[in-house]
Amino acid sequence: MLNQPFNPLPLDELTAVFARIKGLLLTEDKVDRALQLLVQAVSDAVPGSAGAGISLFDAQGRGSSTAATERLVEIADAAQHDLGQGPCVAAWMAETTVLVDDAAADDRWPLWSQAVASLPVRSLVSTPLGTTGAPIGTLKIYAALPGAFTAATGRLLEKFAVPAATLMAHVQGPDTPRHLSGPFKGALAGRDTTNRACGILMERHGFTAEQAFRELLRRARAGGTPLSQVCSDLAGGPGLPAAG
Repeated sequence: MLNQPFNPLPLDELTAVFARIKGLLLTEDKVDRALQLLVQAVSDAVPGSAGAGISLFDAQGRGSSTAATERLVEIADAAQHDLGQGPCVAAWMAETTVLVDDAAADDRWPLWSQAVASLPVRSLVSTPLGTTGAPIGTLKIYAALPGAFTAATGRLLEKFAVPAATLMAHVQGPDTPRHLSGPFKGALAGRDTTNRACGILMERHGFTAEQAFRELLRRARAGGTPLSQVCSDLAGGPGLPAAG
């Protein structure tokens, strides 16, 4: 663990950061600038940060790095997007902040941990970006040392995420992933089509919840179909295609 105490930026400094963003003319050509200001503020606010970034997810569940302070962030994020697993995918899926103390020892996402093993990536915090409805993406921060972040880091990131999501909702252009549809809301709470579709796959194939969700993502990507439609077809259809 880091010996230094966690001392985030004072709230007045955070307010100043968002005042700068709000002062930009939020046209499409200003979106990149606003997002870079945001992720740089996040990185500056946390001691030991190796970089921060934002990922967005489209209707097929495909992730993309929209802003990053370092190339390292883009590489580590790309591994998650390509593999369909990792702390940011988990934060988006479960709609909750995810903390990684040591990527080298964390067995929740083995393919991703293996993919970043050669990178200076050990700690990570990722929190969902959303205002109403399901999250549109995640805001995350990386560190090169294990145990660099705590629950307090997660709470700070959540403070950034709320206005960041509001900003994203107002500046999304035609090439930016849109808000995800309703069936993702509360997917783990048993109240929607996504949860029922996951349950079908878990029962029929013995999948875990995460494996079932990855299978839904695979089908959506393979067919170029929105995840919501894949889930609806599976939950309401007469048959169940074989898992790939």
